Amino acid sequence: MRIRPVNIDELPLLQDIERAAGESFREIGMPEVADDEPPSVGRLAGHLRRGLVRAAVDRADAPVAYLIAGQVDGALHVEQVSVHPGHARKGIGRALLDRAAVHAEAEGLAALTLTTFSDVPWNAPYYRRCGFRTLDGSEIGPGLREIRRLESAHGLDRWPRACMRREV
Repeated sequence: MRIRPVNIDELPLLQDIERAAGESFREIGMPEVADDEPPSVGRLAGHLRRGLVRAAVDRADAPVAYLIAGQVDGALHVEQVSVHPGHARKGIGRALLDRAAVHAEAEGLAALTLTTFSDVPWNAPYYRRCGFRTLDGSEIGPGLREIRRLESAHGLDRWPRACMRREV
């Protein structure tokens, strides 16, 4: 699986991947998450301008998964990792995270961070298998606190959430 930067004309494909990946939440009683629209093309374009946006692509060079990250509290914060269900369980998400870790280290950052659902099998339990650990309250910096505040305002605290970190 090749990982490369995302082209601006591929942003609608990232939205399609996000919608398809979100359907899994419907199956576990979280339809609100499944129904949540992905970021707009404009917002995704903003990520392209100021952060790290990478896609895992198939043999036809079409994105099948993506990762968005940017610096928060001195770490590379993974804002989103999504894998199209037709390509799930093949190590693509882990490969994207590993590539982000290489990028973080090259930038002199000590870790990857992310926020996620605590009890969803392909969220916190998966990230633990990928080397992340759950942060306690005293380890959460101001940037992550603001991210959590925004997630809460968006209604995501209806389900348990966690901040996680992986040293690089």
